[in-house]
This record gives sequence, C-alpha cells and structure tokens, in this order.
Amino acid sequence: SMPSEMLLEIFSYLDAVSLLSLGCVNKRFYELANDNEIWLKLYSSTLHSKWERKSKQMEAVPLDCAALHDKKPGYWKKEYIFKQTCAFKTRVMRLVKFLDPYTGLPCKNKEAMKVSGLSWIIVLKDKNGKEHSAEKPKLSFKDTSVTILWYGTDWPCLDILSTLKLFGVTPLLPDQSRPPNKNGPRRFSLIAEYHLADLTESSVAVGADKLVQLFSLSPGLLVGIWKEKNEMAFVMANLHYNQLLERSILGSATVQYALPPDKPLLDDIDSEYGLHDYSLHLDLHGRNCMYLCGSFKCLFCRKGDIENGYLRLRVVNLKDKRKHLPITGTLGICWETDVLKGKVKDCFVMDLTLLDETGKPFWCFSAPVHMELSTRSSGLYDYMGHIYTADYADSEGKVCVEFVWLEETEEYIIVSLVLYVSTKKVNSWYGTNY
Repeated sequence: SMPSEMLLEIFSYLDAVSLLSLGCVNKRFYELANDNEIWLKLYSSTLHSKWERKSKQMEAVPLDCAALHDKKPGYWKKEYIFKQTCAFKTRVMRLVKFLDPYTGLPCKNKEAMKVSGLSWIIVLKDKNGKEHSAEKPKLSFKDTSVTILWYGTDWPCLDILSTLKLFGVTPLLPDQSRPPNKNGPRRFSLIAEYHLADLTESSVAVGADKLVQLFSLSPGLLVGIWKEKNEMAFVMANLHYNQLLERSILGSATVQYALPPDKPLLDDIDSEYGLHDYSLHLDLHGRNCMYLCGSFKCLFCRKGDIENGYLRLRVVNLKDKRKHLPITGTLGICWETDVLKGKVKDCFVMDLTLLDETGKPFWCFSAPVHMELSTRSSGLYDYMGHIYTADYADSEGKVCVEFVWLEETEEYIIVSLVLYVSTKKVNSWYGTNY
C-alpha cells in the first residue's frame, strides 16, 4: 500500500547491487528499481566522476528531462551495467598481459582471479529439464593449470542425467573493497558442455581403485563413479591457464567465448623446415602431488617428418639417454569426498604448453591420461623393466609417452616423448598449406 513515490525515494539511497536484488522481489519492485532517474544519478556519480578526473574534455552527463523521459525504463540501468562490466574486464585483462618467460603464460593469473572474484560451478541437467548446481569446489593451482574438484552427498542419479555444464561465475558489479556476495547478481560464462548419457560406455575409462571408477570427457573433465552404486562420486575439471580468464569471463550463459583468429607470422626460415624453434613446458601431476615439471627448447621438425596429417616433434628420444626423465613414486590421481578419499594408480593429469618460435602459446591443454602396460619388453640395457605407454589426442594433435618402470628404485623413466601436431592446426595458425 506504500505509494510509489515514497518507494522511489527510499530506493534512491541504495547502491546498484541492492537495486538489482530488489528487482527480483516482485513485478512492482522490478519496475520501480528500473527508474531512469535513480540509475542516471548512479551512472553520473560513480562512473563519470572517475572519467572526469582523467579527462577534462569530457562533459558531465546532463540530468535533464531529455535524458530521462526520452529513454525507455531501464535504459540507464543497462548503460551503468555495461560501462561497469567493460571497466571490470579491462582491469582484469590488464593483469594477464604480463607473461611468464618460463611458461609463456600470464604470470598474474591468481591475482586476476582474485580481483575478478572468479569462481566455477557445474550445472547438472536431467532428462526432464531439471537443473542441479554444485558450488564451493576445492582448488589446486599448478604452474600452468588449475584443478577444480566438486563432491557432495546429494548428487542426482546418474541414470537420469543428460548434460553437465561448466561455468565461470563473476559478480555482475564487483566491488574491490569487499568480497563478492554469493547471493548478489552474478554473471555466468559457459566454458564447456558435456553429454552424460551412457557415460560409462561412451567416455574413456581412465582407471579405478577399490571404490571408484574414473571416466574422462573432453576437454579436461574427470568424473568419478562409485563402483557399487553406479552413482557420481565427484567431478574434477582441469583448466589450462591459456585463455582461462577469457573463457571464464567473456562468454555468455549460453554461448562459449570465441577466441580471436591468429595472425599468420611471415617467416623466411629455411623452406625445408616444417616447424622450428618451438618450446614445450610439461607438467605431470595427480592433483595434490607433482610428478614432473620440465621445459624443452629448440624443438623442430622438417617437412619430411609430416605423415598422415601430422607434423612430428620428438622431445625425448629413446636412443638419447641424456634426455631421459626420472619420475619418483607411483603415478596416480588423488580424489576425495566428504568422508572418503583415495588414489587411482596408473593415471595422471598432463598439462602441456607448446610455444611457437615467437613464444606464443600454440597448443595447450590440461587433461587426465591413463597408462597401459605394453606387451613389449625394454630393449635398453640400462632400463630392464616393464614398459608403459600413455597417449593423448584431441583435434589439434597427439602426445605419445613411453615409461619404463624400475622395480629396484621404484621409479618411472620417460624414455620417449613425441608430439604430433595436426597439419590443420598449423595451416590455420600460419596461413600455409602443409
């Protein structure tokens, strides 16, 4: 029964976040909270005052009748949100311009994530269209990736689930002076969507222990299934730092962020070369433990190494013992839930960052990989033990790794590591035709 004029007077003392929250109460509050006069004052006081100090040439936003009555309700609210969002994105993207010379990736990722208030959630959708979201994940940061783990006791039944969506979530109007309000207005950016129908039959089996089975979904998603109940135990996402913030912030709730096309690099190097002076940074980890962190320089291949649509980059050669890499301990991926935890052996998470001759990230991923016992025996005199292979493939290339397990010292030795880069990827990158 309170008059609209009195409500508008009260609303005029509120900040933008409170006004947006009020608009969700009912239809009347939504219409009143869209009042152009209130939002124009906010627009002028919070945004223009900052710009005016930077540039004396800018004129003040007029609070006249034309600016109010010639605009549709909610116009200045949209303008305020748009300008704040642009300023926020600029501030975050400015942080990721500083590159780490060791990895070629932004070196202030953690700081940028903190400034943006970025978090991640998954939304499970069943076959009836009902959605169930999971927040509050556990995070594990590595040199080139972040691992995000969700678990809970109220997962929907696996048999009725159809899709899983991974979102980056940021406050719609972030305030650096205080932590983000989880109940305030938020912005969703779709990172990836996965189909869960017939999960155990259609996805790659990574491994299992006594309690859970692990299944891999591209890109970078690991789903743990309870063996006895055939229900979801946890979900683990591995996100590479390359383009991480862009995908987590710049997309929309329905459409993934599209990366801008790469500009071809004019190169007058010897025409016999296919690729030259590439660099590789490789991490192998099990979420909580790091097994290998290595960098390799001056990688190249000649045009003669092109075969079956791939260019071959040999990183570790079986015959060159100087480059063989030891890995101490047994490889495995650690997992946990509310009350249980474990480690699935013979698998790991691979973080690969391949840089081109200019130091620009060319091929990057973070994904679970499983190992298989080979029927071949080691032909190396120094390494007498079982041979394991681990392979990864996506639309941009393949990775093939060979390990020898030494029982006496309880360690793996990487004796072969070969990258196969898709010619389609190279052609689109350089504008050439291999």
